[in-house]
Amino acid sequence: MKICAKGVWDETVPGIEFDQKGVSNYYYLMQKLMDAYPRGDIGKERWLEIVKMIRGSSNGKTYDCIIGVSGGTDSCFLLHIAKKYGLRPLAVNFDNGWSSDIAVKNIRKITNTLNIDLETYVVNYEEIKDLNVAYMKAGLPWIDLPTDLAIKSILYKIAAEVGVKFVLRGNDFRSEGSQPREWTYGDGRQLKYIHKLFGKVGLKSFPNYTKVSLVKYSLFKGIKSIYPFYYLDYHKKDAQEFLMKNYGWEYYGGHHYENHFTRFAISYWLYEKFNIDKRIITLSAQVISGEISREQALQELKRKPYNDQEKERFLNFVLKKLDLSNNQFNELFKQTPRTFRDYPSDYSYIERLNTVYKPLLNHLFLHKPQSLFQVENRKKVSGFS
Repeated sequence: MKICAKGVWDETVPGIEFDQKGVSNYYYLMQKLMDAYPRGDIGKERWLEIVKMIRGSSNGKTYDCIIGVSGGTDSCFLLHIAKKYGLRPLAVNFDNGWSSDIAVKNIRKITNTLNIDLETYVVNYEEIKDLNVAYMKAGLPWIDLPTDLAIKSILYKIAAEVGVKFVLRGNDFRSEGSQPREWTYGDGRQLKYIHKLFGKVGLKSFPNYTKVSLVKYSLFKGIKSIYPFYYLDYHKKDAQEFLMKNYGWEYYGGHHYENHFTRFAISYWLYEKFNIDKRIITLSAQVISGEISREQALQELKRKPYNDQEKERFLNFVLKKLDLSNNQFNELFKQTPRTFRDYPSDYSYIERLNTVYKPLLNHLFLHKPQSLFQVENRKKVSGFS
């Protein structure tokens, strides 16, 4: 197995290429992102300019930005950052019925202590369960895509309702990396198709996010996403220690493990059915950004992403919540793995945006989308999302 000489990206990662020094194209993508969004004094200065812009957009409204909260490290620390810099955020939580008790408590602790208003959007769990199972029936790797789309939809929808122009996001490419599109791509059009093909429950409360939503909220409403951790000296472990000490925040055991279904999707479904270990991407990013050593990352990858002693109990919990018997799940698990290319989607539309309509992207987004960096960085069409 060939492994990048700089990070731990290996040949299981779609579209990976190595130069003569054994360095992968994913490493060079990380370098481009870090050059585009420097931290330190330059990053701090840019962030302060953004803060000024957000404050100036409020026009006496109760809130000047929206922050989606899950109870995880990034979103909770982002609430702290927003208040530290004098912003007036509205916290928004998407409740899909899978949040851990720890995550729910974390959200309450942070919002109560900081006196931040919290709005929770609760979707009918039968609809979420139906979508979860439909994606499993479709044989797709990223079965948690419905939640990703719903979160984006709700954040923009509520921003439009309260008259806010900015959504602050806790994404951080330095600690999360950039996922291959074959692993995680999906869109609202494809969700509709998969639900029609495999779903059984009507979607009445589920907030889908489509290209119409993109145009409506980004172009006509002028709502933009902002990523503060692109600019600030943010380190996840330090943030966790700070949150524990100052807010009584609790750790939930792993990357995105604050949500039970996301945990299942990452640590079991992707890993066991598709031989996809998303830690390769996140650990590589952390190596390049200096959070951990390359040797630490290699040692971590020798271990499974789940505890063998807890696997059976956790899997039984998930199947019970999905109303699936062991036999039903095993049948789904044995089906031929598919990719997003096997079902209709808006991917070609997204590709055209990234390659042809760059001026439109600059108008729609405050930040240059990662996908555009990826398109510019790769030699081949396949590989990056």
